[in-house]
Formats: sequence, C-alpha cells, structure tokens
Amino acid sequence: MGYSQHQARVGEKIPLVGKMLLAAILAAIAGLMFGLDIGVISGALGFIAKEFHAGDVAQEWIVSSMMFGAAVGAVFAGQLSYRFGRKKALVLSAFLFMFGALLSVVAQGITALIIARALLGLAIGIASFVAPLYISEVADEQHRGSLISVYQLMITLGILLAFVSDAIFSYYGAWRWMLGIVALPGAVFMFGSLFLPDSPRWLMLRGRRNEALETLTSLRPSREEAEKEIWEIQNRLQEKQRGLSLFLENPNFRRSVFLGIGLQIVQQLTGINVVMYYAPRIFEVAGFGQDGQMWGTAIVGLVNMLATFIAISFVDRWGRRPMLFAGFSIMAVGMGALAVLLSYGAGSSSIMHYLAVAVLLLFITGFAFSAGPLIWILCAEVQPLEGRDFGVTCSTFTNWIANMAVGATFLTLLGSFGASHTFWLYAALNVLFIAFTLLFVPETRGVSLEAIEQRLNSGARLREIGR
Repeated sequence: MGYSQHQARVGEKIPLVGKMLLAAILAAIAGLMFGLDIGVISGALGFIAKEFHAGDVAQEWIVSSMMFGAAVGAVFAGQLSYRFGRKKALVLSAFLFMFGALLSVVAQGITALIIARALLGLAIGIASFVAPLYISEVADEQHRGSLISVYQLMITLGILLAFVSDAIFSYYGAWRWMLGIVALPGAVFMFGSLFLPDSPRWLMLRGRRNEALETLTSLRPSREEAEKEIWEIQNRLQEKQRGLSLFLENPNFRRSVFLGIGLQIVQQLTGINVVMYYAPRIFEVAGFGQDGQMWGTAIVGLVNMLATFIAISFVDRWGRRPMLFAGFSIMAVGMGALAVLLSYGAGSSSIMHYLAVAVLLLFITGFAFSAGPLIWILCAEVQPLEGRDFGVTCSTFTNWIANMAVGATFLTLLGSFGASHTFWLYAALNVLFIAFTLLFVPETRGVSLEAIEQRLNSGARLREIGR
C-alpha cells in the first residue's frame, strides 16, 4: 500500500493490541524502579547518618552518587541500545537495579554505600533513556503518547511507594530494608524484560527486516498495518543520525541542543529534588517529629503522583508555555511562603506546622503538572530528526549532572545560609524561570516536528519555532 493510502487511514481509530500494551507496561516498570530509587534514600538517610556517623557532606555524597552513576549511564545508554538492542539494555538495567539494591543492603560503610548507589544510578541512567525509546517504538501512533505517559506515571508511583515503605520501616529503624526492598520489583522487571519482543525499529536498523515484520505483526491489529509501518520505518531510516558533526557545523542545531540543556538545568534548579531527597529533613526543620516527617514525606509522594494526571489530561489542550508559566509561579509562591514560615519559626505552633506542609504540597503540585513532565516533552520536540539522539543524550546527561549538583549542595546551603534563606534562593530561581520561559521556550502544542525543525533551521527565534 502506498504512502498516500496510509495517510488516508491516519484518522481511523486503531484498537489497542494486548501484546503491545503488555510490552509497554513491562518496559514502564523501569520508571517504577527509577522512582523507587529516587524516593527510598529520603527516609533512610537519617538512619544511615546515625549508624555510620555521617556528616552533611558524607550524606550529600551518598545522595548524589546515584545521580553521578545516572549521568554515566545516560552517556552510554544510546550506544548500548543501538549495539545490543533496547531489550537487552533493559535487561542489563534490571540486573544493575537488583545488584545495586543488594549491595546497599550489605554495605558496611559510607564508601560501600556510595558505590552501591552509583551502580543504581547507572541502572537509572540506562533505563531512563531506553525505556521511553522502547515504548515509543513498539506503540502505534494513536496510543504512543498515553503509553509513554504510563512510564512517567510509574516514576511518581515508585516515589510514592518508596515514601510509604520508608514510613513503615522507620518504626523499626530498618534502613537496610528500605534500600533492599527495591530488589523485589527489580527481579520482576528483569524477569519481564526477558520476555519483551525486540524493538521492530532496532531490528530494521540491524537489517533484520523479516524479524521486524513478524514482531510488528504481533503488536498491531493486522499484518496489513504492520507492513505499512515497516515501509514507513524503512523510509525514516534513510535519515542518518549525525550528532556531533551536525552540532559542530550547524549553528541552528547548536541552539536547539543548548535549549534542551537549559531546560534540564531549569528543571533541576526548581528545587524539586531537594524535596524528594531531603523531605524528612525539611519536615524536621518545620518542627515535625520522626513519625510526622516520614508520613509527611509519603503525602508529598501522593500529591506528586496525583498532580501528574493534570499534565497528562491538559498538556495538549492548554499548551506547554501556559502550563510552565503557571507551574513556575506556583513553585515560586510555594518556596517563598515556606521561607517566610521558616523565618518566623514554622515549628512554633501546630498551625505553622500545617501551613508549612500546605505550601510544600503547593510547590509539589506546581512541579508535577509543569516542569516535571513538560521539560522532557520539549527536549525531544525541539531537536531536529537528524540530530535527535545526540540532542536528547546531551539534555539527559545535563539533567543528571544538575541533579547531582543540587543533591550535593542542599545540606551545605542549609547549614551555611539557614533554611529560610535557602528556600528564598529557590523561590527567586523559579521567578527567573518564568522569564526564561517567556524569552526562549516555544509553544509546540499541535505543531508537527517537521514544522518545528523547518522554523529552527530558518533561523527563527527559539520561542517562535513552534506556534
């Protein structure tokens, strides 16, 4: 069937094939692992500090070592998934999740724990690159967005489950159980990954057309649909990925790469991972006891997950820029209000306690429906096809380096400048990000990737390459 006939059928409703859904959900468990590993350290850190007599700097290293490993994993994930396939890369990440979790359980000192956390980070770096890529390649065009959103939702679910399990194990001071519990879903993830089909696009990249067609036939409603898609993949593969050479010779591509890098720095400097990694410490500063710290952190995880549904529901109705403006404004207000409360002594009364919780949850809501999911969407949308892998790799690597920098400095900032001034700093940064969005971020809602690329290469301002 020719291309024009295929285009005529684009508007038709394609049924959701069970095997495609199952493959996407199994791959999305990588997001659950991602969220679990981000979340568990917040509850365990205080107990680890007591057992190993770890000061603020040592605690920062324990937290940030995972992000260092993730940055390394993100750099090599593209080559791993290209050379060995998306499926095998996911199996490797699942093994590293399990191995790193078990090493964390038996760690007898700070150095061993840092190494174990770095291995977990390596798993996250690989999985965070490969899982969304794999899902996008096994899903059909009508269900791709919603199935990739399942991966994002799994991350928030993982964080919530980590915070809840931390709260339960905190009654026993069982920090090793907090970290080791990650090995259980890791085993499920690895077992499930072994049964995933190879990505049809990767099989086509390796010249294995017949295998690609058979795999795609099992993932689509009919062989006819699979044959049409194989034809389309074959045409797309004629666009060679150039990466570094394109970056060096094309100033417009450099602009899109730097925009992706800037967006990821912005996401991390909102202060979100300060909350995710150090939530119990923040609740302690606000005057809560240990039980209040742990269950307050669990509520943070719940709000984070629920607010993500706002993004899933409205990003294609309201647009990227309005949601970012709203999100940064809410985050600035939340951080500023928390700074004010802390300056007046948030622990001085029950009312101040709960006001501190309310504004922290306000901040989480602002992030979860805006900068959290939308930055990742924009980073992929603004990169031209010819250099998309390179551009996304650069922005992903930047995300983890910035994440590591935030995780490695928060306790030092807290100790040097005090809680109130530290949160004023993050409030001010969120105000700056409103200006950043106004000046540089395009509105890409309803705009084809080809149109964005054409406007980028024509030299249009970054904020104008969308609508």
